[in-house]
Amino acid sequence: QVRLVESGGGLVQPGGSLRLSCAASGVIPKINTMSWYRHATGAERELVASITSGVNIPYLDSSVKGRFTISRDDAKNTVYLQMNNLKPQDTAVYYCLLVGADPTDRHWGQGTQVTVSS
Repeated sequence: QVRLVESGGGLVQPGGSLRLSCAASGVIPKINTMSWYRHATGAERELVASITSGVNIPYLDSSVKGRFTISRDDAKNTVYLQMNNLKPQDTAVYYCLLVGADPTDRHWGQGTQVTVSS
């Protein structure tokens, strides 16, 4: 079983920064993709960013390109989401997802709230 624990969310003013972390533990697939999704009130859950082990080609949604950066430390089984120049529309619960080589091997974290407000 895989367990994901997110941290780093909080309240920040527009233009501010936050760094989210997602630490994985348990029996982790050697090849995996770790992603950040967000779910804002009244909206559908959307993919924000993802990065695959051994492949240094991260994906970033167009709404966050130039502001967010995704990275991973495989030695620590942790993925990070550096969020800069935050906007009120970035307000959401951010979830971490780990998917193994088998796409049915999926594990979600519990989510962390990010609120951007003055």
